[in-house]
Amino acid sequence: MASACPRPLFLSFPKSPAPPLAVPSKHHPSATASLSVSTRARAASSSAPSPSPSPSPPADGVGPAAPTRGDVYLGRQLAAAAAAGARARAPEEDAERRRRRKEKRKALAKKTPSGVACCYGCGAPLHTGEEGSPGHVEPATYDLKKRHNQLKTVLCGRCKLLSHGHMVTAVGGHGGYPGGKQFVSAEELREKLSYLRHEKALIVKLVDIVDFNGSFLSRIRDFAGANPIVLVITKVDLLPRDTDLNCIGDWVVESVVRKKLNVLSVHLTSSKSLVGITGVISEIQQEKKARDVYILGSANVGKSAFISAMLKTMAYKDPVAAAAQKYKPIQSAVPGTTLGPIQIEAFLGGGKLYDTPGVHLHHRQAAVIHADDLPSLAPQSRLKGRCFPNIMLCSG
Repeated sequence: MASACPRPLFLSFPKSPAPPLAVPSKHHPSATASLSVSTRARAASSSAPSPSPSPSPPADGVGPAAPTRGDVYLGRQLAAAAAAGARARAPEEDAERRRRRKEKRKALAKKTPSGVACCYGCGAPLHTGEEGSPGHVEPATYDLKKRHNQLKTVLCGRCKLLSHGHMVTAVGGHGGYPGGKQFVSAEELREKLSYLRHEKALIVKLVDIVDFNGSFLSRIRDFAGANPIVLVITKVDLLPRDTDLNCIGDWVVESVVRKKLNVLSVHLTSSKSLVGITGVISEIQQEKKARDVYILGSANVGKSAFISAMLKTMAYKDPVAAAAQKYKPIQSAVPGTTLGPIQIEAFLGGGKLYDTPGVHLHHRQAAVIHADDLPSLAPQSRLKGRCFPNIMLCSG
């Protein structure tokens, strides 16, 4: 019996089913996103501006004309002339600049050095030489004060005589005073003030109301330069009692405008009754801006008296001004009492106050009379106004 051959076994493995074909559905979110993106892309491509066509070259005969050879030549000539003018002006400007620097150095050299000890009453340098001259001190006193570093508290012999009412003149020459011994000229005192135009300072200009035009100093800019000026009218207490100060102020302002002087403000003051001093102090404190303050004016206009009134008013609130009252400038009826700048520590917030020599003017009465007659020129009481009848009306 034949045996049957075994049949081979065939193992069949089931094929993995193919992934279903993804058909986008209108309800599927990915389909919506893809559609929206494609829609936006088409919209953007449709809204994008089409590239502008390149400008076509201008037609013949249209457009700016090319410069001719004549225009080019003229431009070169003008440029060469401008360069030559600049080169020609450069030496003149350099010479002017050198002249100004030389003038400034010369003026600053006349400024009293800070290390020189001066009399606090008149500003004259202290010395032990000629007796009776401004600044003279006895040798023993000078040596003692110098040993203790107290030369700033020394009063010279001339100032002691002036403080007791003696009429001791010291200024001679053009605009000076005859009689007595003359130690310095009026021109030398003016030269001592020439450095002010190169300083950054606040100028307080004093004018005597009794002699307004005579003491005005029309050429104050020769001393003050471009520094700001505060105008102070002194001795208003000598005006008649029924004087309207508002009218006086308006008249002063009109006179200042007529004289073509630019000032920050105008103040009517009296050093004796302290009228208006507070307003001047407020103006100085506001405008000085850490600068030094210089009191300028013609001779015998009342600068030293004004400084004393300022220190007295400021002493109530400023301890520095209160301490400065002990060594303040000497007041005298003699024109030319102050012979040099006097430095005063008067401000708590910085800056110094300077009393300066008066500018001597030859046309004033005090410059042509004897020294013994000077007190008769200074009024001691209020002036009395008088009205004179109009001659034309009376004759008519």
